[in-house]
Amino acid sequence: MKYKTLSLLYIQRQNSQSKQNFQFNFPMDFFRLLPEACVSDILSFTSPKDAAIPSAISRGFNSFLPEDYEIISSRYVSPRICSSKKELYFSLCDSPVLMDGGKLSFSLDKKTGKKCFMISARELAISWGVDTPWYWEWTSHPDSRFSEVAHLHRVFWLDIRGTIGTQMLSKRTKYIVYLVFKLAEEHWGLEIANAFVRFVNRVSDKEAQRNELAGRNLKCPQRRVDEWMEIELGNFINDTGDDEDVQARLMEIKHLNGKGGLIVQGIEFRPG
Repeated sequence: MKYKTLSLLYIQRQNSQSKQNFQFNFPMDFFRLLPEACVSDILSFTSPKDAAIPSAISRGFNSFLPEDYEIISSRYVSPRICSSKKELYFSLCDSPVLMDGGKLSFSLDKKTGKKCFMISARELAISWGVDTPWYWEWTSHPDSRFSEVAHLHRVFWLDIRGTIGTQMLSKRTKYIVYLVFKLAEEHWGLEIANAFVRFVNRVSDKEAQRNELAGRNLKCPQRRVDEWMEIELGNFINDTGDDEDVQARLMEIKHLNGKGGLIVQGIEFRPG
């Protein structure tokens, strides 16, 4: 897990790359005979539209949900009612659902079926973020999936952490962690920040920060389809899904200049 240098202000423009679409024509329903991991790999090479073709004819696709889905759904704020498991699957791909009292959102990656989670800003550990509205204000935002976002007015010490248990995530999966945010019309002091992702019980904060060596890359924000921005904080492999904690951290504590205008929706853990 490498230590990353980030710029929250510079938006890198990338040309969209065309992807080849694969068409399926299956004479028999052999999807139900395949392991779910194999089905996941096959569908990962298709577009969402093409993925719907085998799903429409295969009863085996009905089990293409996380094995612990019933446990996850028991934590929903409101039940997600669908007429079929196929409809439920694509609903979870297209529209995240709130859980744990609105502190967390859950969705599925459309290409792989792997689990995605976003931790709300209220559940993050934000330095100077509790009962100090002159530093951080907790407010609603019309574009947020959560009831509250964290609006930075002014701090000199920027430090945001989000932690999730690996047992909640998909096994044998590489995850990329993102800060999901917007910038207020007036913003300043956010040109450079540092970030890393670590296994809490394996790597200390100091060890993770010592990885700030030659070769660190400048990461730039990207605009999301929901009109928020995201910036990569780091990545990790969730191998066996043992009961561990993974923590992502964004900070700028070396240059004590004023910082303001950052609006945080949450930190997202997404298959990469």
